[in-house]
Amino acid sequence: MRKDWLVPAIVALLACKAAAAAGMAVQVTDQQGRPVPDAVVTGRPHAGAQTAPARAPQVHVIDQKDLMFHPYVELLRPGDAVVFRNSDGTRHHVYSFSPAKAFEFVLAPGESSPPMTLAKPGVVAVGCNIHDQMASYLVVSDAPWIATTGKDGRAIFPALPADTYEIQAWHPRLRPGRRNTPQASIGVAAAGTTSASFSLSLLPDSRMRDHERMQY
Repeated sequence: MRKDWLVPAIVALLACKAAAAAGMAVQVTDQQGRPVPDAVVTGRPHAGAQTAPARAPQVHVIDQKDLMFHPYVELLRPGDAVVFRNSDGTRHHVYSFSPAKAFEFVLAPGESSPPMTLAKPGVVAVGCNIHDQMASYLVVSDAPWIATTGKDGRAIFPALPADTYEIQAWHPRLRPGRRNTPQASIGVAAAGTTSASFSLSLLPDSRMRDHERMQY
């Protein structure tokens, strides 16, 4: 039996699969029309798998530098772990009372916490009991598609199977009572890039105001 047909057949199959996946660009702005960085955009297909496939757990590092948490928003999958590192010259008392994970670590300059596993989906709001302006958010999600917006307020999903997706946008500074909105059903065709946009009503960023006040 001849097998020289296998290579072109495999190439053709891969090409068909690539053609069946399209992209989505989601633009997030605030109430003044300005781009919103650090927004979390999730997508769940109506017909496809509702949760992400299993993968090996990863360890994420949240640094504390210049009296700020870096990054401000971090995406994790259930089962991932997080380490808090103190790169400042002062002590930090890192804590959270979030239902998804409550904890506290007192970290001297140069110290790091032991890895802490986050087992279930949810948002873990993190603060410092010594420096009130410090805030970070650990978003643990099992959504099959998830991304954060960059400085331009855009989240990109480069390869989505054709389907209709429930797209949701979230940001730590959403006004109370609106933290799980907005959301929309967006259809993605087999080729090309689909565009979507969300406008979020956000509270002022207290991190920068408090941080600037402490510097002077």
